Amino acid sequence: MKMTHRETIRTPAQGRRIGIVGDVYRFLAIGEETDGKYATFEAIVPPGSGPPPHRHSREEESFLVLEGEMTFQLGEDRFVASEGTFVNMPPGSLHAFKNESKKVSRLLISVAPAGLENMFFEVGQPLADDAQVAPPPGPADIEKLLRVAPQYGIEILVPEPE
Repeated sequence: MKMTHRETIRTPAQGRRIGIVGDVYRFLAIGEETDGKYATFEAIVPPGSGPPPHRHSREEESFLVLEGEMTFQLGEDRFVASEGTFVNMPPGSLHAFKNESKKVSRLLISVAPAGLENMFFEVGQPLADDAQVAPPPGPADIEKLLRVAPQYGIEILVPEPE
């Protein structure tokens, strides 16, 4: 079998870090390192953080809860996923995740095929190599995400004002 890309090894201090919607994403493997097959990243999600409900038109997405717990929404259903829980969603699945606990959670997230990481690079804020915290998103950050996401096949459902 012919390999077209090299092995990828990242230590805990390595991997491009991006702040987006208040979370820190550390990219472990991106499309240019996997021949576009998948991208994998670690998400550090502080209490109260997580993306709004959304759909991917292109990617299968999977999550592994590494630390803490995460509340997932799949369609209209919600459930709390504790450490070690794995969740996989096919393209088109309406989903969201939110840290409703009082401590930071960590997830391992993979998307296949790759490409979605480029949206994060485009709309997120570059962070230091050791960053564990991202700045909270401002109105301009949210507006940029809502404008750019459709270019990557992402439909974000904006919550109704209360």
